[in-house]
Amino acid sequence: MEGRSARTAAADIETHVDRATARVREERTALEEKSAAYESFVRRVAAVPTEPAPSGPPRATTAAGTKFRAETAGNDRCRAVREAFAETIRPHSVADMDAPESLSTTIRSELTDSVADVLATTTEAAFTPEAKRAVVAEARTQRAGVAVTDRALDREAASLDDAADVVEEVTAWVAEAERTPLSELGFDALRSRHRTLAAHRERCEEAVADRQAFLRESTGRSAAVEVDHRTLARYLYQELPVRYPALSTVARLDGVCESCQRAVRAHLVRRA
Repeated sequence: MEGRSARTAAADIETHVDRATARVREERTALEEKSAAYESFVRRVAAVPTEPAPSGPPRATTAAGTKFRAETAGNDRCRAVREAFAETIRPHSVADMDAPESLSTTIRSELTDSVADVLATTTEAAFTPEAKRAVVAEARTQRAGVAVTDRALDREAASLDDAADVVEEVTAWVAEAERTPLSELGFDALRSRHRTLAAHRERCEEAVADRQAFLRESTGRSAAVEVDHRTLARYLYQELPVRYPALSTVARLDGVCESCQRAVRAHLVRRA
């Protein structure tokens, strides 16, 4: 592979890694906003007053008006929590706000079934101190999960940077080397170019091995709160032309180097 074709092939290779890096930046921004949303939600829930948990069945002497006021107060408190969720977390949970997903469904998805049941409009559950603690605890757990994902994105960005360094250095060398046609090189220069291409291919193979090892790992504090790197990559790059942009890019670059190496070898054989 000689001349402009090799330079063009090498220059085109960087695209996927660049797009992958941009996706990581986008996702990190989204996670920062979601973490802030959870923090705001917790503050708002903390400000909602609670009511005592019922200690038993209503007494016969309880007036209907008093019971109605208690139920109304409970509903108002649960409504305040639902509104806080709708205004803070939900915009960062439902990508398309026009999607026909109920608020209760989103709460169930982001928090837990039990929290969704307490806050549901169809129940008369009291917003007790225990219920409040459950909502706040689950929100904090989810925020901790967001933090773990953010750390996984840090590691993903570093892994992409390592691959990008190899791509940038090798493509730059190919572009510069291909300015001089093989026909103008002497035997020793051809042999040197062949050795350099072999070294670049070794770097590509090492980059692929490092990337594959990284994808087999995970980031997390425990088995309950961890992010699998391969699953994260599939999510991040699902809209890109290739499933694994870094691996695909380095593999293509190795292919370019291999083609160049074959061309150099052909010249060496003819001159031997």
